Amino acid sequence: MNQDIIKSQWKQLKGEVKQKWGKLTDDDLTLIEGKRDVLEGKIQERYGLAKDKASAEIREFEERLSKH
Repeated sequence: MNQDIIKSQWKQLKGEVKQKWGKLTDDDLTLIEGKRDVLEGKIQERYGLAKDKASAEIREFEERLSKH
């Protein structure tokens, strides 16, 4: 799943993102607007993860979504 798909389907994906990363607030999700780099930053901030770990989690999430 590429960045354009995430951005275009953000409204539908917000629930799944919130389920996966429950520490993200509704305000965070509004700010993210499907932008992968902002999502990565918010995951780092809320979970105290390194950039590479946050990126890996997002990649796994994208791969799971693309299989559906």
